[in-house]
Amino acid sequence: MIRRKTITKHSTTYPIDSIRNEFPILGTTVHGRPLVYLDNAATTQKPEAVLKVQETYYREQNANIHRGVHHLSEVATFEYEKARGKVRNFINAGDTKEVLFTAGTTAGINLVASSFGRTFLQAGDEVLISAMEHHSNIVPWQLICEERGAVLRVIPMDDNGELLMDEFERMLSPRTKFVSVVQISNSLGTVNPVRRIITAAHAVGAKVLVDGAQAVAHTKVDVRAMECDFYAFSGHKLFGPTGIGILYGRQELLDAMKPYQGGGDMIRSVTFERTTFNDLPYKFEAGTPNIVGGIGLGAAIDFVNTVGLDAIGAYEQELLQYGTALLSRIPGLRIIGTAAQKAGVISFVLEHAHPHDIGTILDREGIAIRTGHHCTQPVMQRFGIPATARASISLYNRTADFDALAAGLQKVQEIFG
Repeated sequence: MIRRKTITKHSTTYPIDSIRNEFPILGTTVHGRPLVYLDNAATTQKPEAVLKVQETYYREQNANIHRGVHHLSEVATFEYEKARGKVRNFINAGDTKEVLFTAGTTAGINLVASSFGRTFLQAGDEVLISAMEHHSNIVPWQLICEERGAVLRVIPMDDNGELLMDEFERMLSPRTKFVSVVQISNSLGTVNPVRRIITAAHAVGAKVLVDGAQAVAHTKVDVRAMECDFYAFSGHKLFGPTGIGILYGRQELLDAMKPYQGGGDMIRSVTFERTTFNDLPYKFEAGTPNIVGGIGLGAAIDFVNTVGLDAIGAYEQELLQYGTALLSRIPGLRIIGTAAQKAGVISFVLEHAHPHDIGTILDREGIAIRTGHHCTQPVMQRFGIPATARASISLYNRTADFDALAAGLQKVQEIFG
């Protein structure tokens, strides 16, 4: 039996009930049971405000943007560019020219790897990534390094899931041209010391991209204070729509890089002999964009700002401590990723039960978690396991969700022994 009486409950000052009421899906049932959603690292649920602006766009504003002179096009363009301004403020970029709309974090990283790599990387140059990267921050760098004759090197981590920073700093040299690292690991929850990483990389002349997919919904991001060169994140992990994301890039670098894709909106003029490119940010935004996605992301940012990232971060840390203490009491359960600085991800393995079986049984209890390698197969190899079960939290989760998870895991143990 799991004992809970010594575990501290969350603060009563956080308006959890009113926040949950903003998310219609949280009132649904799964297999006849109330939904317990603990798969937020994969995607977050959407508040009413985001759902409403998307419906409004398609019902009242639908038109293509930038090139139209009619009323609907002007309205859609205004709302889309207003959302870009909200993103600029949200991450404290210096100018909207530095805020590129993309399809998501993966698209942003691919853009940088391709455009920066083809502009600046030479044979023998080195690109550094960490041992805990998502596949989307590994494969693009493998591709461009192979194409350019550059060398990809990996920053190691220890058994707690923390980067070996002394080793990283020893790896840096004048050959290091780029460092691309995740801010918060999606499979371990580790919060990396990105400011230290950036400072060390800049000291040898390297540029730095930070993968912020798991960070922007949980902590304040200030790209100018961070002094990163690029920062990428996805809207759907920030309570916004899928298929929309942001790449921040310093203007002088974006100006120097060649476009990643060609097509409409990224051009100033085209002849069969020569094309001249549009100004930033449109130089990197070929084709009709995800207009409603951008507008929806703007609404999501408004929602997050209303709750406040300081309040969100403090509440989620309380919840993480509660869930960690509770799950640690379960016999045979081992948490993978025990860094001193962690965000709201608890990955674990359970004796005698495969993670996929755990996820299937929990689903019958209405509990949604993620199972598998979480697109971080090298992480699984590092810990000598094929997969983990992962519970990941967001601003609308409760201690009751972890109580339900613990009870569900007891049923898993009853089945598998």
